[in-house]
Amino acid sequence: MAFQYKDGQNYTVDDLVEIIAKLRSPGGCPWDAEQTHESIKKNLIEETYEVIEAINKADSDMLREELGDLLMQVVFHVRLESEKGGFGLDDVADTVCRKLIERHPHVFADTQVSGVGDVLANWDAIKRRSKGHDNRSDAMLGVPRELPALMRSAKIQQKAASAGFDWPDIVGALEKLEEEIGELKQALASGDEAACREELGDILFSAVNVSRFAGCEPEEALTEASDKFIARFMKLEHLIRQKGLSMESMSIEELDSFWHIAKSEKA
Repeated sequence: MAFQYKDGQNYTVDDLVEIIAKLRSPGGCPWDAEQTHESIKKNLIEETYEVIEAINKADSDMLREELGDLLMQVVFHVRLESEKGGFGLDDVADTVCRKLIERHPHVFADTQVSGVGDVLANWDAIKRRSKGHDNRSDAMLGVPRELPALMRSAKIQQKAASAGFDWPDIVGALEKLEEEIGELKQALASGDEAACREELGDILFSAVNVSRFAGCEPEEALTEASDKFIARFMKLEHLIRQKGLSMESMSIEELDSFWHIAKSEKA
């Protein structure tokens, strides 16, 4: 049956499935018809970040729209699979329902928990068992390499910590960060490009470890630092223009003096 428009009525998830099918079918949209998992995978990432933006802005209307865009991406990928005889949307729902039931035995079975700590421990153990991870290294390898690097390193460190491989407190993590900075200085002095890259990576990895002890999410902390830099840079430009000067004609020492002024003022 051809898709029917619903004048004045609300559409449903089933309607979305039909719309994507029509767009992909002969006589539909040429662009949609030629897409593949590979060609649209970046869209899934972009839509996910736009959902995060809506959450950060506490904008419910924006969140509704962006969740819709994200859902459309999910339905599109499902359609690509169903066209070649693979899974459908109900299969995706079945998979996640079974996962949720399995990983919440304190809700759907008779497992007893004393709090959130037990819930997380059970979740981790069940996840490792279901994925066939016999050891912590397997669990680390299971962290997608495609994640943002800071997020991936934080997840890897959490898995190491859950196995007891961790500093007793933040002091050890800070000392390790200082040690890695010293090693980067040595690499820079040697002019070894590969060593510099390696040591810089170690510094970032160590900084993420410090953030874990400090209770800060590294991706968010870096985003806020970038926002702060932009705000101060805007203030810097404003101060320089007020003086009738040009950044391009100023020395780094002069720029730095204005930077300190901008830093001391609220941008």
